[in-house]
Amino acid sequence: MASLNDITLRQLEYLVAVADTLGFRRAAERCHVSQPALSAQIQQLESVLGVKVFERDARRVMLTPQGTELVARARRVLTEAEDILKAAARMGDPFAGPLHLGAIPTVAPYVLPEVVPALVKHYPKLQLRLREEKTALLMRDMDEGRLDAALLAVDAELGRQVEHAVIAEDPFVVAVPPGHPLEKKKQVQLRDLDEEDVLLLEDGHCFRSQTLALCTRVGAREVDFRATSLTTLAQMVMAVGSVTLLPQLAVPMENRRGQLVVRPFAPPGPGRTLALAWRPGHPRAEALRTIAGTLRSVWPGGGKAKVSAAPAAK
Repeated sequence: MASLNDITLRQLEYLVAVADTLGFRRAAERCHVSQPALSAQIQQLESVLGVKVFERDARRVMLTPQGTELVARARRVLTEAEDILKAAARMGDPFAGPLHLGAIPTVAPYVLPEVVPALVKHYPKLQLRLREEKTALLMRDMDEGRLDAALLAVDAELGRQVEHAVIAEDPFVVAVPPGHPLEKKKQVQLRDLDEEDVLLLEDGHCFRSQTLALCTRVGAREVDFRATSLTTLAQMVMAVGSVTLLPQLAVPMENRRGQLVVRPFAPPGPGRTLALAWRPGHPRAEALRTIAGTLRSVWPGGGKAKVSAAPAAK
């Protein structure tokens, strides 16, 4: 039986690289080694394990069923090893060095340009590495150690356990074109959306899941069009004359020309809770809590911005 002395972290790194790229040449380039050296290490690892991890021929490389499980375990080992290095490096100053931070698309463009300069000012030794991605991919990358933390909506189905610190409450609002019957409302009741045609985001956005559930509950109908962004949603409201829901956070940018009529929901209206999240056991957990506090203090609108109720149209 193989022992721990027979396996190296470098071999596990090569294993994951081949699984990610499904090519020995590309994996070698990613790991900055020659292809023969990488191939030899993979073969040695397969021999030690007594399991064939990859099927390969002249055209392609594929993971075997056993290889899929072993690669998943290798990722966890590499993540834990990386955490050891990060923990040692941060013991002197947890607010120094790279911090890989993600944000969902319905948050990133409305927040990062404002809060990143504040973070740089508060933590001058911190090297921010930023990514915008949908919730599922942010969760995967946090779980696998490629991201330290992410700004996301904790109301969404996250799929994995995370630790988090709440940053802000972000109420939903209704956006309609001028002349729409809802323009006469100072505040919109949920029942007002019954039988309305509503524009929503495409699959994969947690904001879509939240608003779709709301529309289904109140009897609204989804328009046969799915937007890739909130910007597209706002533009399509004017183009097709339908209703959409927006997070209040996005309103100052998406309605900066005042082309939309925006109305708040009557309390208690729907909304989402935005938080900084990280995987359990992260070596910089306390530093991330402190950073969350800084984010809270510089968040646009203090996390409490509301749509002012405009007077009803005559």
